[in-house]
Amino acid sequence: MMLILMDVWDSVRGFMASGGDVLWLVAAVLFLMWVLMLERYWYLNWISPKQHQAVIASWESREETTSWHAHRIREAWVSQAKQDLNARMLLIKTLVAICPMIGLLGTVTGMISVFDVMAVQGTSNARLMAAGISMATMPTMAGMVAALSGVFFSTRLDSKMRISLEKLKDSMPHH
Repeated sequence: MMLILMDVWDSVRGFMASGGDVLWLVAAVLFLMWVLMLERYWYLNWISPKQHQAVIASWESREETTSWHAHRIREAWVSQAKQDLNARMLLIKTLVAICPMIGLLGTVTGMISVFDVMAVQGTSNARLMAAGISMATMPTMAGMVAALSGVFFSTRLDSKMRISLEKLKDSMPHH
């Protein structure tokens, strides 16, 4: 098992080295994005159902649910639930959006190194130029893959949150 982990770590280190320092930035943003998305999944599946049940129980225990005042209380509770559900979603979406931009930063820095090689060595050293071009394309690919995974899962998370909020509203009828 330890040997497998070491092989995986060596592969990751090799990939990171081939993509340059910007690839570490992509990895950090990807890690933060996934930590936040997993926290939201945890909240959505284990915490919010209990909170929603408490809100529904409070609503059902009210003697009066039809007045203007009761409707405002219901709206406030639903609004608070929506705010709690959507916490950190803007940050997640922002991290998803900047992943390709960080990848492009890696492309630019990689191409600068290619131009440096060309300026010093000329265009005759194709091997050094190819290494620089490879270093330039790796962060772009990593940024795109990170963004794609984030788009898919954050959209799914958003959809589940909307469904949860609709279920809460449906469980608190107002006449």
